[in-house]
Amino acid sequence: MAEMKSGRIVEWRRLSHTLSLFRVVARDGARFPSYEAGQYIALRRDDCLLTRKVKDGDQIRYVPDLDAEGKQKRGPVTHSYSISSAPFETAVENYLEFYVVLEQGQDGVLGRFTESLFRGIESQQNDRLAYVERIVGDFTLAKRAADFEHVLMVGTGTGLAPFVSMLKQLHRDASSGKAPPARYTLFHANRTHEELAYHQELLDIEASNTFDFVYVPSVSRPSTRDLADPQVGTGRASNLLRQVFGFPSKEPSVATAPTFPRNRPLELLQKRVDPAPTVVLTCGNPAAMADIGWLAAQTGMRFEKEDW
Repeated sequence: MAEMKSGRIVEWRRLSHTLSLFRVVARDGARFPSYEAGQYIALRRDDCLLTRKVKDGDQIRYVPDLDAEGKQKRGPVTHSYSISSAPFETAVENYLEFYVVLEQGQDGVLGRFTESLFRGIESQQNDRLAYVERIVGDFTLAKRAADFEHVLMVGTGTGLAPFVSMLKQLHRDASSGKAPPARYTLFHANRTHEELAYHQELLDIEASNTFDFVYVPSVSRPSTRDLADPQVGTGRASNLLRQVFGFPSKEPSVATAPTFPRNRPLELLQKRVDPAPTVVLTCGNPAAMADIGWLAAQTGMRFEKEDW
């Protein structure tokens, strides 16, 4: 059985009220296990506000788990997260990086792990967490995308994490003369420009031309600045992909109208995304992944997703 090791958070970058990037190192300076881009690791916090599951008709919700005195119980919680750092970054600098959202239920109850994480770091009272000394998962290019000419990645929100790990590693390998034979296209959507994690790094990778890569970022709550930015589109990732294949948006009356970045027009993407030699990999919002699965079935693309 894998050992539980002690770690600490050494870098915390707040992107918005509910989104952050952070880096973890081992407290004793130990090396992390080797891994492939796309894999995940289990993290644990010990001072989490605990909740319990309640079934309300067909709905499941979470409420605070109270003790005999009416106080919310505290205890350890373990949660698995995809690693957003690339394997070469961990090998050289010995950290793991993560892209996380402060989870919140319909009743406003915060996620147990992420509430502890955000509270502990931002109060500067608790930078510790534990991790399982084992990195696992089969959501990798070798397992899910081997022998395909085109790999279409669709990340919603923090579902970008495994893809940015893959793309950074591909860029590093290509810069060393090991360019991949396949071409890669990434759709990433979030609510605001600030929440587009790794945005400039992905633009730089695309501009480097070390391998065949196109990056399609979009925001669902565009500001005036976003609308003027030729490198950012608008709308949900799944609706942009629907437009590529000639399907109408899902729930068009409530969703931001899909528009492509002006320097990555629809015509370019329609020529690029031929369903026959394409595998679509998706991670993030379950509803968006289900819609992308439907699109894959309609067009004949191979469909792969990362489930939690």
